[in-house]
Amino acid sequence: MSDATLPRATQVLPAGQWQARTARDAVTVDFDDRHRRRRRYTGEKGTAFLLDLPEATVLRDGDGLLLEGGGVILVRAAPEPLVEIRARNGLHLMRLAWHLGNRHLPAEIGAERILIRADHVIERMLQGLGATLARVEAPFNPEGGAYGEHNRHAGHHHHEHGHAHDHEHGACGHDHGDGHHHHH
Repeated sequence: MSDATLPRATQVLPAGQWQARTARDAVTVDFDDRHRRRRRYTGEKGTAFLLDLPEATVLRDGDGLLLEGGGVILVRAAPEPLVEIRARNGLHLMRLAWHLGNRHLPAEIGAERILIRADHVIERMLQGLGATLARVEAPFNPEGGAYGEHNRHAGHHHHEHGHAHDHEHGACGHDHGDGHHHHH
């Protein structure tokens, strides 16, 4: 079936704002495959469709994809290999989260733990900060960031600081001057 003849999903229904039990089908995909604008999917019951959104969007576990001809496809986050970070207490967990955020790493932050993708350099840093780490297999739903509409849309952001800083950004490996521009 060509893209032109596939049913199109053109709207995202946020998790909790629609009845998931009414879904016509479901797709279970990892985080990378949930960050899309346009892509062909086949649901678990065989429904083939084209995701065709106006801009790249992070699809969250429990979101619905509204098909133009009617019906909704449930999005499920697939389990993937992650690192679970635990801390001595809440303050320690906040400090660990700050260090991860300072490196612009995708992180899922919970009341008792933080989940990240494996990165041996970051793992060594976290151990040096007193974190307890464990390898886990779990769905990954990282924080969306402060600059997207409702923390969903991909892209880049700009903000000015009025000062230079050169903190390390993990895999991004870039420094900022006074303009502090991001193009991720």
